[in-house]
Amino acid sequence: MSQSDLPRPRRSRRVRTAAGLCVLLALVGYLVVRFESMGGGGAPHCTAADLAEDAPGGDSRRTYDMTPEQAANAATIAAVGVAKGLPDRAVTIALATAMQESALRNLNHGDRDSLGLFQQRPSQGWGTPEQIKDPVYSAGIFYDRLVQVKGYSRLPLTEAAQKVQLSGYPQAYAKHEPDATVLTAAFAGAGELTCGGPAPTDPGDAQKVRAELNRIFSKTGMHSSSQAGPGPTQERGGVKEPEVTVLEKQDGGEPAVRGSRAIAGWAVANARGMNIMRVSYGHRGWIAGQKKGRWQEKGGPGKSGDGDPHNAVPGEIRIFVKG
Repeated sequence: MSQSDLPRPRRSRRVRTAAGLCVLLALVGYLVVRFESMGGGGAPHCTAADLAEDAPGGDSRRTYDMTPEQAANAATIAAVGVAKGLPDRAVTIALATAMQESALRNLNHGDRDSLGLFQQRPSQGWGTPEQIKDPVYSAGIFYDRLVQVKGYSRLPLTEAAQKVQLSGYPQAYAKHEPDATVLTAAFAGAGELTCGGPAPTDPGDAQKVRAELNRIFSKTGMHSSSQAGPGPTQERGGVKEPEVTVLEKQDGGEPAVRGSRAIAGWAVANARGMNIMRVSYGHRGWIAGQKKGRWQEKGGPGKSGDGDPHNAVPGEIRIFVKG
């Protein structure tokens, strides 16, 4: 057999294939890291977090993950409770109830004629189907009936919820109390909400954002919102972002501050559904599609960071929608 008849060695081909694969994997890894560092990686999602009281330095957090739909509904439930001036305990009871009844989804079906976040029944006097499917209305009537329960804030959560709901499975509410407590902190207390995923691509409606906030908070007298109009020019691409500015009543004390936290959390939670690009409150800002949905320190005099390019005004919440 001549030398030319011998099989050719395959080593060089394997080496080239392996090298090419390594280059491809490195490129993919780079793109993944780059994409995630910009905050656009993965499916849209939200995480509520609460600083654990027993954590040294506040480093340990309890968290609860949600879809954007669930986050928007949880934010509305919390905001309605805050707007009514109710304590955190009431908000936690309402959230735990909705977590059990609908998993924080606005359902158009249920047992018999049950509907909505709380699976309320038109035949039992909760309202019309259209009203019950409105999260602001359904949360409001839940709270109205909860406060009629004598000593509800001192009752075990499952007992307080059951006195409102009259459920066939009254013990089911209790398992949601820890997570509902985290949500309450994120939307009305010292916790925080992050919402990641890509930035919206469709135009938003600033008037709709303003109308929803007025619907929830206008009766409190603690906040006022400006007419929505052309906002400042966005740095990238020169795109105009319509703005809604909400002003906190300066002598409103802790209730007004609590309301401002609820408004800021509501705006972030509703960012995907309402095509909100940025939210600014105090010295911090949130930008859709950046920093994995985390709040950032804002830029401006005496501040560094890229959470928002505008100067902070105490008690001012600024919401910018996609132009």
